[in-house]
Amino acid sequence: MVVGVAKEIKDHETRVGLVPSGVLALREAGHEVLVEARAGEGSSISDDEYARAGARIVESAAEVWGKAGLVAKVKEPQPAEYGYFRPGLVLFTYLHLAPLPELTDHLLASKVSGVAYETIREADGSLPLLTPMSEVAGRMSVQVGAQYLEKPNGGRGILLGGVPGVAPANTVILGGGIVGTNAAKMALGLGAHVTIIDRNLNRLRDLDDIFNGQVVTLASNALTIGENLKNADLVVGAVLIPGASAPKLVKREMIAGMKRGAVVVDVAIDQGGCLETAHATTHTAPTYFVDGVLHYCVSNMPAAVPHTSTFALTNATFPYLLELANRGLEAACERHAALREGVNTYKGNVTHRGVASSQGRQWRALAAVE
Repeated sequence: MVVGVAKEIKDHETRVGLVPSGVLALREAGHEVLVEARAGEGSSISDDEYARAGARIVESAAEVWGKAGLVAKVKEPQPAEYGYFRPGLVLFTYLHLAPLPELTDHLLASKVSGVAYETIREADGSLPLLTPMSEVAGRMSVQVGAQYLEKPNGGRGILLGGVPGVAPANTVILGGGIVGTNAAKMALGLGAHVTIIDRNLNRLRDLDDIFNGQVVTLASNALTIGENLKNADLVVGAVLIPGASAPKLVKREMIAGMKRGAVVVDVAIDQGGCLETAHATTHTAPTYFVDGVLHYCVSNMPAAVPHTSTFALTNATFPYLLELANRGLEAACERHAALREGVNTYKGNVTHRGVASSQGRQWRALAAVE
């Protein structure tokens, strides 16, 4: 198998889909690895490191895409990359197709096999390739939120942890999964008052045990969310339905009822966002205001800490990548049910139910596609 690693071109996307140790392991398994020149420099990985591991460094993205049967990336392809699509190509990356019908159209028309990190699900229900970036994004959400609460950055001028004699910031986290738990760890560490809202009562019980009663846990409903947002200084959107669009839990009128200069960080923006007022932003232009509330909705947050993010991500993705390279897509999916869950498009069909439902498309089970 020829495995290709292209340089990411999304705005300020500085992660990379494979590190030198992965190159070495692929080479030892008998595969060829093509790495686009300077693909790893944003993550502080030089071309020389890749070359020493056995990769062939090529100058153009076109050569990587054109010669590789399996392309490993980090983020969804950008419009400038659609022209590289071709039948039989296996693309292994975060796709987040639910809010991206145009990208889905191109994958289907080109009959690309799109294997999405975020929908690979193991038998225990875990999402192993989403977890490391959810950990990073959850921790970053509070770090970023604390920064934007500062007055020069547009916020209310609130110190997240307060000081003796002055109350800390009220931090409300919507969703108690991986993102929400990591956000809570950071917020508590900085001394904030933390409330986690989730619809799963068993998860709330777990969180109460994890944090030893240091956070307030509330069952999710529209009234509870609205009332807590009125007093919030920082809100973190951390809800997820794998493969599908995020539910719009925060309505426009709830935003209007918040304090001026409060900050919302919608980590769910990759799946369309959980705020009605959310739209995707970039690291170049990360924020905007709605009704005086600062919105941070960057769709590739972990790219701000690419060295940490790249190694955390590839630690998780590489075993699946190696399996795809060793066995090919069909045989790997037959052997490994988790990989089957990851296949979003195959031979011109949408093969993930959540993507199909979000876009109003027909869904076909992978096994039913000939």
